[in-house]
Amino acid sequence: MPLIRISHKSSICSIVLMLASYLVKAQQDAQYTQYMYNMPSINPSYSGSKESLSITALYRSQWAGLEGAPKTQTLSLHSPIGYRGVGLGFGILNEQIGPTSETYFDVDFSYTIFTSREGRLSFGLKGSAHLLDIRYSKLNQDIDNPNGPDPLLQQDIENRFSPNIGAGVYYYNEKFYAGVSVPRILETTHFESSNIATAKEQMNLYLTTGYVFDLNRDLKFKPALLTKMVRGAPLQIDLSANFMLNEKFILGAAYRWSAAVSGMFGFLVDDGFMLGLAYDRETTDLGGTSFNAGSFEVLLRYDFKKGNGRQIRSPRFF
Repeated sequence: MPLIRISHKSSICSIVLMLASYLVKAQQDAQYTQYMYNMPSINPSYSGSKESLSITALYRSQWAGLEGAPKTQTLSLHSPIGYRGVGLGFGILNEQIGPTSETYFDVDFSYTIFTSREGRLSFGLKGSAHLLDIRYSKLNQDIDNPNGPDPLLQQDIENRFSPNIGAGVYYYNEKFYAGVSVPRILETTHFESSNIATAKEQMNLYLTTGYVFDLNRDLKFKPALLTKMVRGAPLQIDLSANFMLNEKFILGAAYRWSAAVSGMFGFLVDDGFMLGLAYDRETTDLGGTSFNAGSFEVLLRYDFKKGNGRQIRSPRFF
């Protein structure tokens, strides 16, 4: 959020409360438009489902042009391991919002059972280490207060550690997938101040599903849905539709209910490497401001060769 130069102490407290409202009362996990290609970040049971080592990196700049707006970086890898049905994954997520920074280090474990010749049902667990930084001193530097530094903004929070756990279930076959997950179950209190706010981690419940239609030999169509529920925040519903041409080019659009519209483009450089791009435009009042140029997202994913040395010949659409 922008740091505005003001002269009244009450206004300084208002800025802190505005910041706290984003981080605290309606605490939500990081937001992704290309979630369908970044599933380990929201569902640990996805780990190992690609049947090979898969690495994904994502960068998101939200509300570009707005000073202090969220910026998110993720790096994840996952793979099946030597025991039949077992998958393992690791992930790092960092998000900066104004003077705050949050970093998660995740370890995912999954176990998959065969429900039919093509159907798979996976159960997953996630363990997380969370580090929180809040640079209140930066607010004092950027706010012109004739009464001197505000006493409420004197003590920074540095590398405040808290553990967490998560869980998920994921069913998939060659054409369909559906998942339910809660990446952070523990509602951890990061800090508490009667003068400012209480920062408490809230549970985010995700429901995801999608289906791939073969329109003809060269063209696939995949509608997808993500629903996110968190106490203290509006229900989030993401509807998307993507087309894949010649198993190389992906073009699609998405609508985030009462929030944004998005365009997506993907390109499979070879059998294992994918580049994904997304652009969001707010449909709220914030989208009509001159200092908000929309949100941008870049995704890179590489699926390594299978154990027998062959690349995946027909890339899965999720």
